[in-house]
Amino acid sequence: MKKLLFLTVLFFSAIFTLNAQDVPAAQETTQQPKMNFVKLNITSVFLKNYAIQYERVLTKRISVGLSFRIMPSSTLPFKSSIINAMDNPDQQAVNAIESLKLDNIAITPEVRFYLGKKGYGRGFYIAPFYRFAKYGADNLEVTFEDNSSGNPVDRTVVMSGNLNTHTGGLLFGVQWALGKDVSLDWWILGPSFGVSSGSLLGVSDTVIPEDGKTEIRNTINDIEIPMVEKSVSFSNDSKSVMVDLTGPWAGIRSGIVFGFKF
Repeated sequence: MKKLLFLTVLFFSAIFTLNAQDVPAAQETTQQPKMNFVKLNITSVFLKNYAIQYERVLTKRISVGLSFRIMPSSTLPFKSSIINAMDNPDQQAVNAIESLKLDNIAITPEVRFYLGKKGYGRGFYIAPFYRFAKYGADNLEVTFEDNSSGNPVDRTVVMSGNLNTHTGGLLFGVQWALGKDVSLDWWILGPSFGVSSGSLLGVSDTVIPEDGKTEIRNTINDIEIPMVEKSVSFSNDSKSVMVDLTGPWAGIRSGIVFGFKF
């Protein structure tokens, strides 16, 4: 992760330096377009995400951008809708979703190609991009019944872990100048595809019996993560639960992005 951040910053620093004088001499007047944009995705706030983007115009038709998104630890957005969409979920699966807390960060470099006549960060564009995202899960409570003492007792295993994704895609959008210092960027549609991998871990205070393992496995399998395969296993002492997550990953970039030019 640190290496990725370093390489990304180094790349854009080099681009900025090499292109500091790319504007034609004829445009070096008071009419010179502003080449830098700092923008905020205002629609992502409704999903408990906060996303900013820096865009640097290199030529009339080409710019580069770097987006950063963060979601502080929070309950699952629209969790009621997710529960309603599940096929006959048991109460344990519902309780697990209710208690689950998520966080994420994402870094997205892109190259934009403006196709309209105005250019310099204005008009319709297409933008190939790469995205690295890290999703954290915490407080995933999985309950099982323990009959070892002769009296049934409900016990809970609290799980946590991470899922990393690497995707590439193509964004279609249009950007307008609302004045000398303000811009409005509409990310119309940006599908992306790639891979994911991660794991979850939970530790029990007591030995998990075979019936309890079945309960835990069924609860975890009832929590649907589109396209991601889940593999549930237990430690040799039957006190730890491990879930390996692997598979393809897909996403969509979209939003209304308000910016300032300088």
